[in-house]
Amino acid sequence: MTAEQKITPATKAGIWGWMFFDWAAQPFFTVVTTFIFGPYFVARFTHDPVAAQAAWSNAATVASVIIALFSPILGAIADRSGARKPWIAFFATIKITCLCLLWFAAPGSAVIYPLIFFSLASVAAEFSIVFNDSMMPRLVSAKDVGRISNAAWGLGYLGGMIVLIAVVALLAANPATGKTILGITPLFGIDATTGEDARITGPIAALWYLLFILPMFFFTPDQAKGEPLGKAVRAGLSDLKETLKEVRARAGIFRFLIARMIYQDGVNGVLILGGVFAAGMFGWSTMEIGLYGIILNIVAIFGCLLASRLDHALGSKTMVVISLCFLLFAVFGIVSTGPDFTAFGLVPLSTLSTGSLFGTTAEKVYILYGVFIGLAFGPVQASSRSYLARSITPDEAGRYFGIYALSGRATSFMATLSFSLVTAATHSARAGMACLLIFLGLGLILLLKTPYPANRKA
Repeated sequence: MTAEQKITPATKAGIWGWMFFDWAAQPFFTVVTTFIFGPYFVARFTHDPVAAQAAWSNAATVASVIIALFSPILGAIADRSGARKPWIAFFATIKITCLCLLWFAAPGSAVIYPLIFFSLASVAAEFSIVFNDSMMPRLVSAKDVGRISNAAWGLGYLGGMIVLIAVVALLAANPATGKTILGITPLFGIDATTGEDARITGPIAALWYLLFILPMFFFTPDQAKGEPLGKAVRAGLSDLKETLKEVRARAGIFRFLIARMIYQDGVNGVLILGGVFAAGMFGWSTMEIGLYGIILNIVAIFGCLLASRLDHALGSKTMVVISLCFLLFAVFGIVSTGPDFTAFGLVPLSTLSTGSLFGTTAEKVYILYGVFIGLAFGPVQASSRSYLARSITPDEAGRYFGIYALSGRATSFMATLSFSLVTAATHSARAGMACLLIFLGLGLILLLKTPYPANRKA
């Protein structure tokens, strides 16, 4: 049996239900991890932005280690137990609960609790993604996985952007005026001075997730129930051991997973740290960080829609290579930019501010670099997902997507840990961000030597 074997495609409702998982899941990454709650934790929850960035990075590191250790195990068990939806429901309960508890992260409260809740929500979110991704090879033929993977990712960014716009327009107030960008008082009596405009993103992301994963449960076909849980655990662990031996013999897939492990470290670092880095450099308010996120998400939607067509025409590998080049350029630009310069001082910039949002030249340049991140960070992940899906069979999808999650997380703590250590040693978040260039560049070099599909002999 090959990855090109014939399957019975799911109905349109079933495919849309699967795609809506990304729509449901993305607001957590958009408004909590990257653009609203994370920057709030750094810039407003504590009085030490550098230490707060390191703490946030450390929380992400802990989550990454847990994800790396257990994703392959859960994927292998899923292949034996069959049904994916019960696992998704279990981890959804954990994620929703932890997101709701972020509401209590008021300034002056204990730092440890929001970090724990964020870490647990991250772990539950990623475990759910393993099971959702492993459903894809059974829904459509191999030639269509790149199209639906990128389209689903774009749909996710649209969902994240809608939530982000709602927060910025209706809830996040300018500290100077007490008004939102629409010139109105924040809804529901939200008090920005106590961080409620950022803290509310946890419950909002939880409610959004709860509502919009329902189409997947109702319409998307699940694999038939397999072995009982106890037997599935024992057999799954045995299968995983054999798969780990097997993957080393499948040279192309092994090389792809190693390359992806390295470059995904860099991608994760950009997603986790990009917003907090901007907040620390420019002192952006929730409104400004939110607007920056909206810009990136609009660009990301366009990038994914374009990539859904190009992936079909050019192949997943080409899309990943192009995306990594964009990310390298963008991160180099970001780390080379300060309040009065870019390109490491070769291009001086005026420090005069217009007094409006993103009032300095450096802020506008930062946004320009961010556009390249927006174009790339959807396709690099969606086309990596379809790269693997085209290289395996549906019957081994759980195991290999579990290992795929491992490859995305096994060393991902290295990117955030490198940021933390270098930032602490140099007292420069810019130096910490520069570490991401190493991961993106090395991953790209290894990927260039990887066959496509990865099960093809090099």
